[in-house]
Amino acid sequence: MTEATEKPILVAAAILERRGRILICQRHHSDAYGLQWEFPGGKVREGETLKAALARELQEELGIRAEVGEELHRLQHRYPDRYVEVVFFHVPRFQGRITNRVFEDVQWTERKVLSAYHFLEADRELILRIEAGEIL
Repeated sequence: MTEATEKPILVAAAILERRGRILICQRHHSDAYGLQWEFPGGKVREGETLKAALARELQEELGIRAEVGEELHRLQHRYPDRYVEVVFFHVPRFQGRITNRVFEDVQWTERKVLSAYHFLEADRELILRIEAGEIL
């Protein structure tokens, strides 16, 4: 498949905010790009909407029932081993207690210090925009 016709892997991700802090998750050490930070979410399955995929992923990864809100940001990024399109949604509310089911670590952090964490390469522009107050 040529680069021009290659379809990216579609991923839905959540930006959860609580009392001025944002939830970030550290990829498990055994995962690809292990120990790097990201926003929770995952691949969209065939026939699944972006919002339904994100709600499912948040239930699987964190044990919460999320209210998936508006789309905040969309990007495409080519890693050495994969090409992704990530769609980020605001999650203003959720039910349940956050339980770390798959990550190395999960933290609520202040927006102004997000860039101090080693985020996945695709997320870095978004991090700067959140810190600057352009998003959220």
